[in-house]
Amino acid sequence: MLVWHREQVMKGRFLKRALRKGIGVLMKKKYIIWTVLLLSVLLSGCGQTKGLNPKSPVTITLWHNFGGQMQATMDEQIGEFNATIGKEKGVIVSVTSISSSAALQEKLTMIARGDPGAPEMPDITTCYPATAMLLADKGLLAPMDGYFTDAELMDYLPRFLEEGRLPDGKLYVFPFAKSTEVLFLNQTLFERFSSATGVTADSLATFEGIADAATQYYRWTDQQTPDISNDGKAFYTADSFFNLAQVGMEQMGTSLFDGEKLRLNTPEFEQIWNTILEPAVRGGYAIYDGYSSDLSKTGDILCSTGSTAGVLFYGEEITYPNNTKEAVEYAILPYPTFEGGKRIAIQRGGGLAVAKSTPEKEKAATLFLKWFTAPEQNMRFVASTGYLPVTGRAFTDHMEREISENSNPNIQRLLRTAITVHEEYDFYIPPVFDGFNTISASFEASFLAITEQRREQYMESLKTMEPDGAFERAANGALKEFIARQTEGR
Repeated sequence: MLVWHREQVMKGRFLKRALRKGIGVLMKKKYIIWTVLLLSVLLSGCGQTKGLNPKSPVTITLWHNFGGQMQATMDEQIGEFNATIGKEKGVIVSVTSISSSAALQEKLTMIARGDPGAPEMPDITTCYPATAMLLADKGLLAPMDGYFTDAELMDYLPRFLEEGRLPDGKLYVFPFAKSTEVLFLNQTLFERFSSATGVTADSLATFEGIADAATQYYRWTDQQTPDISNDGKAFYTADSFFNLAQVGMEQMGTSLFDGEKLRLNTPEFEQIWNTILEPAVRGGYAIYDGYSSDLSKTGDILCSTGSTAGVLFYGEEITYPNNTKEAVEYAILPYPTFEGGKRIAIQRGGGLAVAKSTPEKEKAATLFLKWFTAPEQNMRFVASTGYLPVTGRAFTDHMEREISENSNPNIQRLLRTAITVHEEYDFYIPPVFDGFNTISASFEASFLAITEQRREQYMESLKTMEPDGAFERAANGALKEFIARQTEGR
């Protein structure tokens, strides 16, 4: 069209030289107008290929690791997105894999390594920072900074965003639902113990207080069967004593890590060790390689520290080993501190990572992320799963209404505690490096093995010794043995 128009202009110049000043100017203006119109059409066509078009929707594949109620909530919200803003903008989210967290991370690791038979990378996936680093190093993830304005990012809790930034400073793992650890307390059973001994729930605000309560609880339950000696019950356990040690060190102003190695020869770690060893050896702490909610559901413990996401596993009744049932209520309290320590709790949970692909798919993926993490949608997800919302507006503008409208009393209590944590606590973010999971597993295994062995030794010594003497014998050299195991990688 441009060529044809130029030919016409040239003909006009030759045929009507006398009117060159008038008609020539007119034809030049027409030429400019036609040029601008044509360029705008061409550029508009380019924009369509780089943007989103509802007439030619983009399908985004999603992997996640949610089951049960979490899966139902996720499915419902994805359906809503597809029927509303997704339909309007031309984006379809399709869930193509649902698996356990461990299985999903293994598949992503296979993709990062380029293993034979590795599946195709999804457009969006739930992901942990350690796995994201493997994928980002291979150029498989898209940094999301450019898809969010500074104003949009300001509403997200800074510590949640910080965890998703990898060593290059770019945001690869976007927060959509986070968790922390809290203290779950069987209020029904605790009140009986409290009435008999005077131990109050306030004393459980510190780990030292929990240790004292655990020792008293073991003695009190042992006294319920005077014809059977040393058959007291455990009071507490932690889903992860490794997390307890990490957070405890941060609370006391230091770190469990020196680079990629553990720092165990410190006064702070010795305080943590002594606080948890005695009740573990004497029977006040359950030595259990599993989730604490398992023991809570059978009344074998009264309280535990674990992820907020575990709230769904605490029901309204417990079933004792003899198969009798009892209705109970739970209290959900903020994470305990060590005496003199700061209010710090661990930040848990993964995020959503977006695959590096085409501008259209990356834009479509981040559109879903923005919608899913907006307070209205985000609160609906966390309110039925036990996760924490990720924006400040969710806490300030939506939390109270959700508490009043939620039908699950444990979720109501959890959200109330979440407000306290949001206002009064800082979050600890575990380091990210290749050997972290190995160190964590070794720490946990060594702690359980040593405490179980020392507890057996303690029980054997009770046949001939007083409890204090039996404990001193059992505890002797335990910390030194633990440090040696970690140093030698056993």
